[in-house]
Amino acid sequence: MLARNAEALYWIGRYVERADDTARILDVTVHQLLEDSSVDPDHTSRVLLQVLGIDAPETELDVWSLTDLVAFQRKTKGGGTSIVDAITAARENARSAREVTSTETWECLNTTFNALGERERAAKRLGPHEFLSFIEGRAAMFAGLADSTLSRDDGYRFMVLGRAIERVDMTVRMLLSRVGDSAVSPAWVTVLRSAGAHDTYLRTYRGVLDANRVVEFILLDRLFPRSIFYSLKLAEHSLDELLHSRGSRVGATSEAQRLLGRARSELEFVRPGVLLESLEMRLAGLQKSCFDVGEALSTQYFHAVPWVAWSDAGHRDPLPAGKGKK
Repeated sequence: MLARNAEALYWIGRYVERADDTARILDVTVHQLLEDSSVDPDHTSRVLLQVLGIDAPETELDVWSLTDLVAFQRKTKGGGTSIVDAITAARENARSAREVTSTETWECLNTTFNALGERERAAKRLGPHEFLSFIEGRAAMFAGLADSTLSRDDGYRFMVLGRAIERVDMTVRMLLSRVGDSAVSPAWVTVLRSAGAHDTYLRTYRGVLDANRVVEFILLDRLFPRSIFYSLKLAEHSLDELLHSRGSRVGATSEAQRLLGRARSELEFVRPGVLLESLEMRLAGLQKSCFDVGEALSTQYFHAVPWVAWSDAGHRDPLPAGKGKK
């Protein structure tokens, strides 16, 4: 597979997942601001912007200004990505890799992109939920179409790998925003809803809401597909398939494989009861691992051939005085 196609598929997976997760988090936050008058809109909005890596303005924030920044703003400041930017980037990557994507997945992304303007206008009339539920539905449709129309080849593995790494990163960001909250804070319900885990958590723990169990469920659950451990296992499996070296006698054969395995093993054998004690440090480590894995994948697969200077670049005689290149 061409490096540019592999990179495009990887980033399609990441950007669609980013749009989906951002829509989920923003939707829950908007409902909280609209339904609970005791919540400070400006403070809550700034916490969310910090989680998403978007620079907050100096002016006071409310539901509508928060929605404009997170959902509709083009070219956000601070390194974060708005929902519109994420969908646009996913569509552009799909357009550049049409030969390795299915018609159905391309049409899903292209139709979603073309509907953004209309959906944005509708959201300003009817409220943000209309737009956010549209994005969540289209992301679910894309995932379903990818699973049902793409061969389980290297291209599919790159897409799944990108989606899994992005899911870990976004879930870590969401948990970091709650570090320091009390064990009985209602914010833990918000975390569960933002991760799409509320109903599954209640069925798993028989309705008992406890911060330790919430963190345990989102970090360590082996069966819930949006947990950090499950996503790390999925990323590790996809990378093993790409490397075609699952039976290597020396263990990890690439830097990305080593980083994913280390992050997964550190979670796999941790004692659940002590998660809250070192939560911030553990989450920061996971966030760094996501960044390092992305860099390792880029070096190994997407930009494998480094820029090379001319062999005599450091040995040329200096130009005569008064002369220069044209």
